[in-house]
Amino acid sequence: MRAVVQTVGRASVTVDGAVVGAISDGLLVLLGVTHTDTAETARTMARKVHELRILDDERSAADTGAPILVVSQFTLYGDARKGRRPSWTAAAPAEVAEPLVTAVVDALRERGAKVETGRFRAHMLVESTNIGPPNNPPGPLTPPHPHPTPTPTPNSSPALIMRLAGILKIEGPVNLMIDG
Repeated sequence: MRAVVQTVGRASVTVDGAVVGAISDGLLVLLGVTHTDTAETARTMARKVHELRILDDERSAADTGAPILVVSQFTLYGDARKGRRPSWTAAAPAEVAEPLVTAVVDALRERGAKVETGRFRAHMLVESTNIGPPNNPPGPLTPPHPHPTPTPTPNSSPALIMRLAGILKIEGPVNLMIDG
């Protein structure tokens, strides 16, 4: 399971001209499901999202009661490494994904979260106003044991390079990817 979590001032999902889910001052979660995900994966993802400390004063939605808008997003498992057309084979089929997205939403609600959702299998217009950063560290945060600076490759992710180099700097809106 994979999620992109964004801090938002507002976010909404519209289907066929009608708003089906909307929040203010909370988290927008784009959620992708893969073939190996289970109900346990869904519970773990719900806990991670709910307790993720990316809101003001390093607080979480669990701490603040901030609402969460969950939108299924199979494209998070798109693979465009070959050719010019992405492959979606890593994304779970709708029959598998829909109950697991519902399981994440249910687990969030069981934890006391205020949750809105998109509509599964619908053509959704997702609008959001991102806010951030949640905090402004005085400088780079470094781990206790510095790591050598890696040599970037075409496949290196910026997050991996920053982690390996011992550099973490938050700028602009918070936009995190969580693999569960």
